[in-house]
Amino acid sequence: MRRALLAVVAVAALFASACGDPDPQPVAPGSAGGSAPEAAEPATTAPEVVTDGEDGDLLQRVQQRGRLVCGVSGTRVIFSETLPDGTVVGVDADYCRVVAAVVFGDSDAVEFVSLTAAERFAALQAGHIDVLFRSTTWTQSRDTEVGLDFGPVIYYDGQQLMARAADGFSASSQVADIAGAEVCALAGTTTEQNVSDAADAAGTEISLSTFEDFDQIVENFIGGGCDVITADGSSLAGRKAKQQPDDQEWVIFPAIPISKEPLAPVYPQNQSRFADAVNWAVYATIIADEKGITSGNVVEMAASPPDAEARRLLGGEDELQTAMGLAPDAFYRAISQVGNYGEILARHLEPAGLTRGSLNASWRDGGLIYAPPAR
Repeated sequence: MRRALLAVVAVAALFASACGDPDPQPVAPGSAGGSAPEAAEPATTAPEVVTDGEDGDLLQRVQQRGRLVCGVSGTRVIFSETLPDGTVVGVDADYCRVVAAVVFGDSDAVEFVSLTAAERFAALQAGHIDVLFRSTTWTQSRDTEVGLDFGPVIYYDGQQLMARAADGFSASSQVADIAGAEVCALAGTTTEQNVSDAADAAGTEISLSTFEDFDQIVENFIGGGCDVITADGSSLAGRKAKQQPDDQEWVIFPAIPISKEPLAPVYPQNQSRFADAVNWAVYATIIADEKGITSGNVVEMAASPPDAEARRLLGGEDELQTAMGLAPDAFYRAISQVGNYGEILARHLEPAGLTRGSLNASWRDGGLIYAPPAR
C-alpha cells in the first residue's frame, strides 16, 4: 500500500498542508481513548484498497467489509496518538470509534492507519482509507481543488507560538516580538505559510525552519535550536504540559491565534450515504451533549427519553436511522460505547490541562458547537 500511496502523494502533496499536526505528549487513555508521541511509521498494517470513491456505494462497501479504515496521525497528542501497546487514543481516534459504532454497532471495528500530513489526502483519494480524522483544517482549496468533502467541525483551533520565558517572552507577547528568531514549524502543514504571513503583516523578519516530525521540533526547542515553535494552540499546550523541562518555563502567545483552524473529518467526494453516516455520528454526540445524555446514563435516557428528539436519536419511535441504512439504535450504541461530545473532549483535553474553552462550548453556552435537529 505504501508504494501506491507514495505515487499519489506526488500529485496531492501541494494540497496536503494543514495546521495542527504537532501536539502534546501522551495522555492516559480513558474508557475509549487517550493520546501518544509522533511516530514515523503507521501504527497498523497496510489495509486493503477500499476502491475508488466515485462509483458504487462506500457505505455499503464498508458495511460488507466489516470494519472502518480510519486515517489518523498516530503522533498527535490529544487527537490521535499511538501508545506503546499499539492502542490509538485521542479525540480523532474516538471519533473513528464513534463512526464504527454507528455503522457496525461496535466501536472496536476500526482499523487505524497512521499517515503523515503529506500522505493523508492521497491515501483518501486512492481509496486506502474510508475517512480521515487527522486534525485536518477545513479550507477552500481542500474542499474544492483536492476533490474531497468535509464533515462537521469537531474542534475549533487556532495557530499560536510558543517560546521560553527566559528569552523574554510572555503570554502577552505578540508576533512582532519574534523578530530575528529561529522559528520551527512542521513541514507539509499550513503553519508554515500562516507564520510567514503573520510575520510579514507585523513587519517582522524571522528565520523559518521546518521538520517532518514534531518530536524533532520539540527536541530542538528544548535544546535551544529553535527560539520559537508554532502549531495549533491545543498542540502547543499539550507539549508544554508533557515535555516542559523542570528548568524551563514555556509560554504560549498571542492570546488571539494568528489563524482559524476548524478541524473536521474528511471523506471521498460524492458519497452522500457514507457522508450522512459520518456527519450524523458527529451530530449525535453533540445533541447528546446538549441534552445531558452520557455514556453513563444513556440506558436510562433511552428507557425514558427527556423529549421526542432524544427518543428518535436513541432508536425509539419515529427513529430515522433505519432510513439511513443504519441500525435503529446506531447512535445509542455510539454514545454508550464512546460517549457524547463533552465526554470525548474532556477525556483528552483535561489530562493536558485544557478545557473546551469558549469556541468549543455548546451553542447554549455561547460557543460554536451546534448540530441540526434530529427530526
